[in-house]
Amino acid sequence: MDEKTFQTKLSNLMGEINTLPEGERKKLANLAQQTRERHDKMKKTVSDLQESLDYLRLSIKYLVFDLEATRRENKYLRDMMSKQDADTNDGPSREDDHDDNQPF
Repeated sequence: MDEKTFQTKLSNLMGEINTLPEGERKKLANLAQQTRERHDKMKKTVSDLQESLDYLRLSIKYLVFDLEATRRENKYLRDMMSKQDADTNDGPSREDDHDDNQPF
């Protein structure tokens, strides 16, 4: 039931309650008022919940973005380290530093 339908039916109910004798009217009017208050409280709770879900969705998007950025950075750094290791291993070794024709 949408909000407009609920408010219409509640107003109709309040109108019917006002046609009842005074003894019954107070009791039912009080129940109708409590129903309205509970409905308003429920609307606020649903609204707060929706807002919390929106915040949660946004937070998750930021976390996923951060995770992807961290993964890219890690891959980049690993690639740099691999390249550095490869460059180090391809360079001259200590054994190659001296000439075999020269005495020690």
